[in-house]
Amino acid sequence: MAEDVWILGISMTKFGKHRDKDTIDLASQAALAALADAGVTMRDVGVLAAGSLTGGSSSFGQLLQKQIGQTGIPVYNVANACATGATALRVAIMAIRAGETDIGLAVGVEKLAGAGLLGSPPKEEDGTWSRRGRFGALAPLEGRVGTDSMPGVFAQIGMEYGHQYGGADFKLFARIAEKNHAHSTLNPLAAYSRRFTLDEIMNDVMIAYPNTRPMCSANCDGAAAAVVVSDSRLRRMDPEQRRRAVKISASVLTSDPWQDACQVLPDVNTLTRQAAARAYEQAGIGPSELDLVELHDCFATAELVHYDNLSLCEPGGAVDLFESGATWRDGTIPVNVSGGLESKGHPIAATGIANIWEICHHLRGEAGERQIPGARVGLAHVIGLGSACGVHILEKAAA
Repeated sequence: MAEDVWILGISMTKFGKHRDKDTIDLASQAALAALADAGVTMRDVGVLAAGSLTGGSSSFGQLLQKQIGQTGIPVYNVANACATGATALRVAIMAIRAGETDIGLAVGVEKLAGAGLLGSPPKEEDGTWSRRGRFGALAPLEGRVGTDSMPGVFAQIGMEYGHQYGGADFKLFARIAEKNHAHSTLNPLAAYSRRFTLDEIMNDVMIAYPNTRPMCSANCDGAAAAVVVSDSRLRRMDPEQRRRAVKISASVLTSDPWQDACQVLPDVNTLTRQAAARAYEQAGIGPSELDLVELHDCFATAELVHYDNLSLCEPGGAVDLFESGATWRDGTIPVNVSGGLESKGHPIAATGIANIWEICHHLRGEAGERQIPGARVGLAHVIGLGSACGVHILEKAAA
């Protein structure tokens, strides 16, 4: 059996607008801060995994190395939609479990401030459609079968859940966003740290019903980085490093299983359910043992369905779970105490590591005003359409 892997150091920049920094600047800031948090240097690192969808180079990791230290180690450039950061972390974890190194560094970064929410589907020059290639044999979906834009897809997912189980209406989704924006007021690194009233949320610009603008993830600039270490190496380290280390009890990455429907429309539910089930089995714990969860609330509708997908409730019980108050910071299973993607922000490749950053700070007892008292176990979840789902379960170091 492969030895345990621990998060030794972790960092994220403030999310928001960074007009004076490019992706290399932000990634360097996060990477160097994570190394400092871990108490190691690039000379100790045996593998680097770096992800950026807007970094502008297929050798982004090598460009990053030039700023933080070139030591000749293998560099993996990772791209996996919104799961890019979680995938980069898994690359470093797998290298350690394979025995290739005992310390790895994972970095994710994006520049997305001002990018907007709605994508533009490709069009023919003369406005007509013609068959082209293997995937070109399918007509664009936009305006024909619902929508293939991100806000529209997740709006449909939330509405489908409400139709199937009942109780999920516009106001309930708005209240989920109200919760996350309230949580963000205690997070100094969030892109937006303002509490919204329910009326403000419901009466803002409608992006894709039932998601208004405050119910959508905030495109912004930011970076996050994590240093991971093998159990055997950690045992030889300073007591303070061992005290602050966070155990990675489960690290799972899934993609869509084959089904007719997902050849056209993505299914974010099945691969999340499968990732969660594998993670709980790998960690040897159940969802009732979680002290907090950071899940991929790219839209308020997504948060609701992922309560169910992550088994935080009985099948079909997501509305009842939210109505109980359990997912608020002072509830029994706090969700997105950071403010979530709706207010913390969503610089795509950084998000997977940033969600883990939040969990680590609670398990270390370093989360400040938003600290969940006595937190010992947390789950971080991220999903990228296409699709990829990453789930990590983290545990506090034993005293």
